[in-house]
Amino acid sequence: MNHRSPIRSVSRPALALLLATTAAPALARQADPDVAATAAEAQIERIRTLDDAGPMLNAVIVYEPEAANYANEAEEAGTPLAGRTVLVKDNVETEEWPTTAGSLALKDNATGRDAPLVANLRAAGGVVMGKTNLSEWANIRSNNSTSGWSGVGGLTKNPYAIDRNSCGSSSGSGAAIAAGFAWGAIGTETNGSITCPASINGLVGFKPSVGIVSRTHVVPISSTQDTAGPITKMVHDAALLLTAIAAPDKADPVTLDAKRVADYTAGLDTASLKGVRIGVLRGAIGSRPDVAALFETALADLTRAGAVLVDVAYEAPSDLWEASLPVLLFELRVEMDKYLSTRPGNGGPRSLADVVAFNKEHAAEEMRWFNQDLFEQALTTTDAEAYAKNVATLRRLTRAEGIDKLLADNQVTFLVAPTEGPAWTTDLVNGDHFSGGIGAGYLAAIAGYPHITVPMGAVEGLPVGFSIMGGQWQDHAVLKAGAVYEKARTAKLPAPTFAVWKPAGE
Repeated sequence: MNHRSPIRSVSRPALALLLATTAAPALARQADPDVAATAAEAQIERIRTLDDAGPMLNAVIVYEPEAANYANEAEEAGTPLAGRTVLVKDNVETEEWPTTAGSLALKDNATGRDAPLVANLRAAGGVVMGKTNLSEWANIRSNNSTSGWSGVGGLTKNPYAIDRNSCGSSSGSGAAIAAGFAWGAIGTETNGSITCPASINGLVGFKPSVGIVSRTHVVPISSTQDTAGPITKMVHDAALLLTAIAAPDKADPVTLDAKRVADYTAGLDTASLKGVRIGVLRGAIGSRPDVAALFETALADLTRAGAVLVDVAYEAPSDLWEASLPVLLFELRVEMDKYLSTRPGNGGPRSLADVVAFNKEHAAEEMRWFNQDLFEQALTTTDAEAYAKNVATLRRLTRAEGIDKLLADNQVTFLVAPTEGPAWTTDLVNGDHFSGGIGAGYLAAIAGYPHITVPMGAVEGLPVGFSIMGGQWQDHAVLKAGAVYEKARTAKLPAPTFAVWKPAGE
């Protein structure tokens, strides 16, 4: 069930704040008068028609009924984003609504504050359209979870086939943009939660290098892997949105050393891959001939664009998987306790242990479909020495002996692979079932390096994405490579059906 708010935002940035944006002045503007307000009105109507009614996608938890007025104000003020609407995943704090992470334990978590990335978005003239549904607690509660389900928002449906999954914890952000509910969305990723929903919903998703975007006032999982990033329909829009939200934040020290550019849209229109060597991760294609065929077409498009393709062999060592989950569980406990214990207001959980207790007390609502085994494991993952060793192992295997080595040894600038297979049928009883062996986004996620997915076609009407990954702080270069591929792409892209999946031709 979606939970709507009839109230308008409790406060608005002053005009001076809107104009004193930290985003680059070169950001593109919408030139036609009232276009932002008109777009916002149409988007609200689509939410009412397709999310509240009709197929009931359950992508949006709450929306702003005054979005058109705010869009008009921002456009008239000459702001960089000019009133473009953005939906925000409901683990990112916004001042006007509770931030629930999808959990009934946080249904009253009204902090009255914007996360810095949201403040930056507003300052650049973006209109916060509302909050999107997500996999509860960003999909870290259980090994047997169903992506896109939360106690607060229910089950998010895929616009391309409403009986199919929307993937990743940013499922609502992906489904909402595919359905036309806003210009763009903010997702968050620890490992695949921006890129997978973008891929499966036929969108562009960009996971920045960790540190490009602040994580302050975002319900956390991992201090080493968490990041927010844009989900949009086009690469240019992703770059535009990233420019608006990217900034240093003293409260998040990893952002202070990040290497940003002033305008991530710069050079996208004229970017070229002529003579650029690109590493092809053949081992990440998986065993599906239909996905492999789409990928080969994408590679042919890159070749016609002038890129030089180099096959790159890589197989993840077992040490990587052995270290990965313990790191996430240790950081989950530490970071969640820190976030919950410092929340403004009274009531609600103040620690991960409190959340575990809440879920047990409300098992009928919260644990009907899957349990909280990962939360319970996190409570006992307390060995700091083992944690430090595992972090060092992950950094070595994904950076120095991972992406950095693959790029250097093969003299390539980027690595490419399919992002994920087509959307699977949602099954609340048995949980997720991914197509095996497809994708290598975990490398970029664990390393904290940039990763973009761009639509590369569809399998039986179900979108599949094309991944491009690069070295640390090479975010602008990865975006430009994505823009070149987007322009060179020859595959036809499907349209959402808002209906149950049917085989092609039926």
